[in-house]
Amino acid sequence: MTAAALTSPAAAARTVTTVCTDAVGELLDRLPADGALSWVRRGEGLVGWGEAARLEVTGPTALRDAAAWWARYTAGLDADDALSVPGSGPVAFASIAFDPVAGTSVFVVPEVVLGRRDGVAWLTTVGDVDPRDVLLPGRTDDGPAPRLRYADGAMDPASWCAAVATAVTRIDAGELQKVVLARDLLVSADVPLDPRRLLRKLAARFPDCWTFSVDGLLGATPELLLRRTGRELSARVLAGTAPRGAGADDQRLAAALIGSAKDRAEHALAVDSLVRALEPYCSTLDAPAEPQLLTLANVRHLASDVTGTQRGRAGLLELIGAVHPTAAVGGTPTPDAVAVIAELEGMDRGRYAGPVGWLDARGDGEFGLALRCAELVGDDSARLFAGCGIVAGSDPAAELAETQSKFAAFQAALEG
Repeated sequence: MTAAALTSPAAAARTVTTVCTDAVGELLDRLPADGALSWVRRGEGLVGWGEAARLEVTGPTALRDAAAWWARYTAGLDADDALSVPGSGPVAFASIAFDPVAGTSVFVVPEVVLGRRDGVAWLTTVGDVDPRDVLLPGRTDDGPAPRLRYADGAMDPASWCAAVATAVTRIDAGELQKVVLARDLLVSADVPLDPRRLLRKLAARFPDCWTFSVDGLLGATPELLLRRTGRELSARVLAGTAPRGAGADDQRLAAALIGSAKDRAEHALAVDSLVRALEPYCSTLDAPAEPQLLTLANVRHLASDVTGTQRGRAGLLELIGAVHPTAAVGGTPTPDAVAVIAELEGMDRGRYAGPVGWLDARGDGEFGLALRCAELVGDDSARLFAGCGIVAGSDPAAELAETQSKFAAFQAALEG
């Protein structure tokens, strides 16, 4: 079953105007409190607000339906784009369910988009308005940090460790090679949670991540699922994680990660799953023979940057549907891993670990995986998520500690 497009009155406005501007400042500082949309890394990217059009879609043809909706919407626009670069002109922000067949995916076309790429900034508006009249003032003071209360989500730590142990038993029995198991953590605050404050904290602490926000799901993901620029494709695959340490211990942990047979095997499964999914769509495809270390504030990952040149006429959402879920968020073999997730994880992921990002009318776009994130629930509550790749030799206590390290990414934004 597929939900119909839901549009605001502004969707009737068919004029889209993009102009260069030098009045943007910090992108995240311009966001309003409600309806913040974001895809920002190192001060560049896109932010948006307002709602010119919206689609909520679910079912076996969800991404195909979304692509058709976007094509119809953009075909009827009168677009004046002074830049014609990726992200200028009409843009839709998207947050796709981990399971698009069963979950609800959300696409939002903002009334206002601010963008910056390679130091060039622009402003896009939908409707009959002067772009110079819609810029919001800069940031206001964040105020005091809220007082927080945490509670277990779907599983308490002991139950989740038992699920990991069961998964390892299944892997040892040869039923599958890898499964990614996640857990959630509930938090409530004594004051409303301001998404702008959270986004700024995440961006400051994790500048090498993509700070995202779509329809109440926000976070800072280190993993680029797929970028399309013209016919050029790129992705950053992460699998294999170690905590940070202090002084010499930090270097010891880094050396142990790069030398870990378990983590390297997990990483190879993730890279291979992406490459196999992209091969039918590419005339060239390159993946490094050895992973590199990606160092973040709280953890390190094994990382591989994959690049390719697309052949054929597949659109970005078709490519996203082909590569998701990778072994980095599902497992190997994918159908078996997804079945084990449904059996053992004990929660509905919703849009956690699903593709999140944006696409424009030219077919360019960037999608990451919704990791290190939280879903805002009402004004003063949120649901945090963290997961781990379980393979042969995984230790439940160590995997639990890894989820706690990953929770810390968002907890620092909440508490700081």
